[in-house]
Amino acid sequence: MKIIKNSLKQSHEYIKGYVNEGDIVVDATCGNGNDTVFLAQLVGERGRVFGFDIQDAAIENTAGKLEELKLSERVTLIKDGHENMGNYVNENIKAVMFNLGYLPGSDHSVSTKADTTISAIEKSMELLVTGGIITIVIYYGKDNGTEEKEKVLDFLKTVDQKKFAVMKTEFINQRNCPPILVCIEKL
Repeated sequence: MKIIKNSLKQSHEYIKGYVNEGDIVVDATCGNGNDTVFLAQLVGERGRVFGFDIQDAAIENTAGKLEELKLSERVTLIKDGHENMGNYVNENIKAVMFNLGYLPGSDHSVSTKADTTISAIEKSMELLVTGGIITIVIYYGKDNGTEEKEKVLDFLKTVDQKKFAVMKTEFINQRNCPPILVCIEKL
């Protein structure tokens, strides 16, 4: 049994420990739909997933996967930036998942940005129930993710430790900018 997993798989393990059937959750960056599907399966028929992305291709890819797996009725897909989630989500949520960077296989110039990501994290923290979790997988590297990584991590260092536990997990012996996992739990 592998204990040490890559950042994305580890984020799924953490989310599984928090999300139950009937919960309301957010996929802040739908991408190709894998996390949206994962969350839709976890919340079950009584739960709800709100999925955000700014790209038509991401929304279409996600919708296709959900339809194929007959999970569409559990998910509301929103073509808008995650920083605007407060315009669509008005209830308390149990979990939020972020995968920062760009849509795999697409234009690398279209990617998450520090300012809008920080705004979305702040809104997520407001909507999160006590005992809820936010996972952030930070992809960075030679494209434009390094600035976002630094600004997001700097912001997270300022989060009130009496209200939230913030943990960063990263591989220190891997080349080529391995993704970093950050988890935020509302206390």
